Amino acid sequence: MKIGIIREGKNPPDKRSPFTPEQIQGLSEKYSDQLSFYVESSPVRCFSDEEFEQKGISVVEDLSACDVLFGVKEVPVDKLIPDKTYFFFSHTIKRQSYNRGLLQAVLEKNIRLIDYEVLKDQQGNRVVAFGRWAGVVGAYNAFWTYGKKTALFDLKRAYECFDMADMKAELKKVQLPPVKIILTGAGRVGKGAKEILEAMGIKEVNKEDFLHQYFDEAVFVQLRSEDYNRRKTDGGYEREEFYSNPERYESHFLKYAEEGEILIAAAYWDPEAPRLFKLEDINSDDFAISVIADVTCDIDGSVPTTRRASTILSPVYDIDRETGQEIDAFGKQRSISVMAIDNLPCEIPREASQDFGNQLIKWVIPELLDEPAPILEKATLARDGDLTLEFMHLRDFVYPHE
Repeated sequence: MKIGIIREGKNPPDKRSPFTPEQIQGLSEKYSDQLSFYVESSPVRCFSDEEFEQKGISVVEDLSACDVLFGVKEVPVDKLIPDKTYFFFSHTIKRQSYNRGLLQAVLEKNIRLIDYEVLKDQQGNRVVAFGRWAGVVGAYNAFWTYGKKTALFDLKRAYECFDMADMKAELKKVQLPPVKIILTGAGRVGKGAKEILEAMGIKEVNKEDFLHQYFDEAVFVQLRSEDYNRRKTDGGYEREEFYSNPERYESHFLKYAEEGEILIAAAYWDPEAPRLFKLEDINSDDFAISVIADVTCDIDGSVPTTRRASTILSPVYDIDRETGQEIDAFGKQRSISVMAIDNLPCEIPREASQDFGNQLIKWVIPELLDEPAPILEKATLARDGDLTLEFMHLRDFVYPHE
């Protein structure tokens, strides 16, 4: 089986790689009689062509001889090679309209598309993701933003740090007042964000103390969905019901927003679920949050102040509390500064790629050699020019005028 590592084609280009040179070298040695690897030359990948060549890996300009192609982000339609198997994040399964043409092209070109987002173990847990690194970088950026807004300290950007150790060393510059910090989410992303808070030595407190106690040092609270969502009828909460019928619930997050000054939003959000707060709530004198790091970056999603994704080169915009409209970053003392970069792991691409490659080596490569493998079958969106049974519900999305 010939495996190709594609050159990322989205603009701005993504520096991540599905595998590191060392990982491909190891796989080539372990599966020398079954797999061969080819890397498409790239001027922007975080690992240079030379780093791959030094490990004995072929760097080429054309991957059309390969059987299976691994990327990270969506592949531009004009770069898709017909009749191949592709692995990448397609961002289509939630019916993202901006990628309808991509899924149509996948079907027209007879491509088998396996989406990382739906690779799951027998318990239904995702096995391949960059979530931890989104959380790590998102939390770092929260403090970069707070430093800029308050002029209390000045950090270099995450992408300017060589690695996570360099990032943690940079955080030693942070001198925080007794600020209260809210972290939502306890999955991969939330755990990644918590790594940064713990590395900074910030004290974690329970939600009752967060709401009712004064502290003479910076503290944070980690909230799960049951902490700020309640059933509309009786104020109760049942986990299974919330995830299957989120429309039955309402948010009671505002009591935390009246205490916290920094919000790191790292919780998965269902479009049917309540938002954390309403946009008009931010104009209240009681709404204390002034910096929001929306790691989830759901546009018009759980965090209503996220009007658009920001970028690594322009990471922050402000929202005017009175109008709810976007203004320049750090434009007003009372405005809310929003960091909503949608490709956070790109800021530390080498470590993020290594972690991701380890997951692929554990969960995907052995299954590729043992097809048909259930884990790959269930993550296959398209095959033989049609959607698979698992994803036939997307047919009206792909062909809206049928």
